Amino acid sequence: MTNAGLRTWIERRAAKWITPRAPEALPVRFDRRRVYVLPTGFGLFFSVLLVAMLLGALNYNNNPALMLALLLGGAAHTGLFAAHLQLSGLSIVAIGADPVSAGKPLQLRVHARAEPGRERRGLRIASGGHAAFLSLQQGAGEATIELPTERRGWLEPERLRISTTRPLGVVVAWSYVWPEAPLLVYPAPEAHGPPLPEGGGDRAIARMHPSGDDVHHLRTYRRGDSRRAIAWKPSARRDELLVREYEQPLGADIDLDWRELNALPYEARIRRLARWVDEAERDGRRYRLVLPGQPPLGPAQGNAHRHACLKALALMPEAVGRG
Repeated sequence: MTNAGLRTWIERRAAKWITPRAPEALPVRFDRRRVYVLPTGFGLFFSVLLVAMLLGALNYNNNPALMLALLLGGAAHTGLFAAHLQLSGLSIVAIGADPVSAGKPLQLRVHARAEPGRERRGLRIASGGHAAFLSLQQGAGEATIELPTERRGWLEPERLRISTTRPLGVVVAWSYVWPEAPLLVYPAPEAHGPPLPEGGGDRAIARMHPSGDDVHHLRTYRRGDSRRAIAWKPSARRDELLVREYEQPLGADIDLDWRELNALPYEARIRRLARWVDEAERDGRRYRLVLPGQPPLGPAQGNAHRHACLKALALMPEAVGRG
């Protein structure tokens, strides 16, 4: 078993005694009772080397070799305390992340502060097999860890492990923090689906749409345009393919109603509504989201309204036993 595997095995066995044993509110400050120390692979080799040097020096009564071994042992012992002091007094003050759609990586930001007067280097923050280095400038710093997402809803972050092998690399000092700060994951939007429903109301606007009724203008053919929209006679005169662009009146206020999607499975409805919310925002349309058991959201538009709608979709109950 490698030294890293041995440390992992020891940490897992001692998990029920390691602080914290449950999520805790931030900020969290590391004191001497929360910092743990174990030798690294190099540290074990260094210890064996020192023992061999001591035995050889005593056996041959070699005072210079004995002094060298004692000096190296003292340096390693000092390195142990220095590694412990790298974490002692460090505080994790906050974590945060912008919501992303399920399936995309979440950028977890970890904000830390440290007591002034002591330089701290080589700090590493890890969570769930993903890690980043923490750099402190003038007593404060931030690290960003990329976490995978699979499901919509609240993502409970795992324990964060903050560690360092500085200054000599003979020991690793580490501590844990388990933040009580769930992170939001939006539902994954439907990859392909029908266009937005037509809106209604007095705030009707006109929009270019290939299925409209009134020809607005001709434009150059683009890859993916329908062959039925090609204006053959003008194309022959211009010696290039031209496409008719139509104008179709569309309502500004769109109703995204859960009840209108009864033919779809439960999770598929959520994905389609998430896609329509993004499309409505991209087109600058006002929209209203209607979900069961909740008051309607909107009509409105903008980042705040989009977040409210996607959050409501993300926190819909699980699909167990639902149609």
